[in-house]
Parts: sequence; structure tokens; C-alpha cells
Amino acid sequence: MQDLLPTPIESTLLAANSQARIRHGFFTRKGGVSHGIYAGLNVGLGSKDDRTQVLENRRRVSAHFGQPLERLATVNQVHSADVVTIDGAYAGERPAADALVTSTPGIVLGVLAADCGPILFSDAKNGVIGAAHAGWKGALGGIAENTIEAMIALGAERREITACLGPSIAQASYEVGPEFVTRFLDEDESFAEFFTPSKKPAHFMFDLPALTTRRLLKAGVRAENLGIDTYPDAEHFFSYRRTTHAGEPDYGRQISAIAIMEE
Repeated sequence: MQDLLPTPIESTLLAANSQARIRHGFFTRKGGVSHGIYAGLNVGLGSKDDRTQVLENRRRVSAHFGQPLERLATVNQVHSADVVTIDGAYAGERPAADALVTSTPGIVLGVLAADCGPILFSDAKNGVIGAAHAGWKGALGGIAENTIEAMIALGAERREITACLGPSIAQASYEVGPEFVTRFLDEDESFAEFFTPSKKPAHFMFDLPALTTRRLLKAGVRAENLGIDTYPDAEHFFSYRRTTHAGEPDYGRQISAIAIMEE
């Protein structure tokens, strides 16, 4: 499980529009130094993993972008729709929020996930990037739209923004109860299309990636969904739901990151 270096998955859409100015990657759990249930590239400071190993894993992610650990910006993710703007004065703060944007070269924006949807955003023309953590609460609350608006405030143009949803739990792995569905239908009855009946009475299978992708497209940006389900692939991805079903005491987190490269 411990490769020498992490090798992230890339989005063809983001890569095609990067103009070699912006680098990104959806990192798997491969390529880290953690052990046991955290084996591999666990970057979760909130996990019970050895902090020294977590920091080394995060350093490896930063190094992929040619930056030291201190230039990796993450937030204390609280399943909100809140976005923070990072600039050259960044000094390691981790405010309570679920997305980050910047126009400053050399800062690596990272969001953590273990089933929730990591979204990376890029406007290569205007040099603005973003990263968002979209669980069901964030997706419902508008984290994707808020990230786009924060990028526009930094000089991005909506028509120039591309976004990619990385590895996240897919509909086939995401069973929910009736009260969960009610939350969504109370917000918008059209959200019914993202739920199909499961084999369990009064339960449904929820398509979070489809909801997230639709909201991105509706917001007027180009969007791609990698279509990778974190739940069944224990070799490559941590999964909160898989850990819960297995009765394990804790779980690791993978990271998705993006940076404007320094000249």
C-alpha cells in the first residue's frame, strides 16, 4: 500500500484547460507512510493516525506541486457552504469552512474526503483556482455555487471556469432513509430524480455525484465527473461509510489539490 511517491488521478477537462499554468490532482491513498487502517497517504489531521506520519503524507502532496508543506492550505471542514479566500499572507490557518479559492501562485489548495465529493475549479485564463468539499449538506447548501462566486470576486470569468468532481461515493453505494429524501424534496421537488428505491423498504439510493454535477452545470461552468466510487475500492480510497459498515474505529482521508504554478 505504500508506494514511493503519490500519483494522483487527473481530470482531462482541467488538464486541457490548464495552459500548463495550473496543476491539479485527485490523490488516492497510495504513496504514503501511514500504517494499519490508515495505510498509505492518510492526510487527515482529524484522524487518530500518528501526526508525524500524517504531516509527512501532506508534505508529499505539497512536494508534488514543488512546494513545502507550509504552502498546503486546507480548512477545518464542517459540512458547510462557506468559502475562504487564501492569499500570499497564508500562514497555516485552518478556518471552519469547506472550500478555498486563490489567485496567488505557489499556494496549494487542498480538500479532504472519504466519500464526500472533492471538486477542483480552474480559470486558467484569469489565474484563479478553487477547491471544495461537497458532502450532501454542502451540495444541498450551495458549496459549488459559492465557490464559483468567490472565484469571480477574485477576477475569474464564469465562462472560463472548469470544474471536476473527483472520487466520491456513488449511487450504488449510498443508501438513505425517507427522512433524508424529505430534506431534499423540501428544497426542490425536482431533486427526486437523484433517488431510486433500494431493496430495503422505504429506503432509497442517492446519487450525490449527479446532484453535484447538475448544480455545477446549472451554475454556468464546464464540469466533469470522474465517476469513481470510493466505497468498494479499499485499495485506492478511504471511505467513511465502508469503515462504519466494517465496524472499524477510525478512517483515513484522501486529498484533492490544485495550484497555480510559480514562474
